[in-house]
Amino acid sequence: MGVTVVPTIQEAAPPQQPARAQGLVGYSRRNPQLVVGAAMLGILILISVLGPLFVSHRLADPLSELPSLPPGAGLPLGSDDQGRNLLAVLVAGLPLTLEVGFLAGAIGLGVGIVLGFGAGYVGGVVDAVVRMVVDTLLTVPTLLVLIIIAASIKGVITVGVMALVIASLAWMFPARTIRAQVLTLKERGYVQVARLSGMGGAEIVWREIVPNMLPYLGAAFVGSVSSAVLATIGLEALGLGPQNEPTLGMTIYWAIHFNAVLRGMWWWWVPPIVVVVVLFVGLFLVSAGLDEVADPRRRRQV
Repeated sequence: MGVTVVPTIQEAAPPQQPARAQGLVGYSRRNPQLVVGAAMLGILILISVLGPLFVSHRLADPLSELPSLPPGAGLPLGSDDQGRNLLAVLVAGLPLTLEVGFLAGAIGLGVGIVLGFGAGYVGGVVDAVVRMVVDTLLTVPTLLVLIIIAASIKGVITVGVMALVIASLAWMFPARTIRAQVLTLKERGYVQVARLSGMGGAEIVWREIVPNMLPYLGAAFVGSVSSAVLATIGLEALGLGPQNEPTLGMTIYWAIHFNAVLRGMWWWWVPPIVVVVVLFVGLFLVSAGLDEVADPRRRRQV
């Protein structure tokens, strides 16, 4: 007898997703806070970039609308006592606040990187001087110093000057933490091997230490921006910001100055506070996500 071969029906394999898509999905599951925080910041940046295409900045000028109008047709966020369209004020003020935060954070982190790498890698007298200066200045109440500086130049404060005022004291904490990281990394085996192979100090820093610190520096930058925005909002809410610029902090200040809370004009102070909260939550989530990338012990598995 012959053997009858019965053909089998093979089950079709499910279509596989591209490797990049699987990688992105997997990473978003491992680090959702970074994804959510980046999305929140991305929305704010899109509003800053695309908002002027739909809402003219001219509507943020005084007497562009009837004063003290609640939200309604043509005025989604109402107007204030000066007749400014508060939606236009929000669209015009958000990029200014982001500009102050990013500029002050970048300057502060840049100075902190120079001092931190110099103190941590060079050591000796340089390390002793930087450590002494940083430890001394960290005991000084930063907000009080910023208030004194801003009050002394109140009449000439612009967005750029505001960023410089904040950056003048924004470098101390980054310098201290970066120094500690460099002290740890310069004793690693790969750095010792690079030193024995004849690499110079600058080459070791740029080729061996800096690449391994990029995630940490990214988290430090986000933290510096967050601190700069917080200091900016605090000074502006006290009336020590750029008087003629519709930043978020100055919008809150004018709402406080004209008793918008007691008068029930919620549309004047609620929107800028909501935007500030979204900004801070987004920065916090991004910083926490980058910190998880920088610290392998905190990485979660799917």
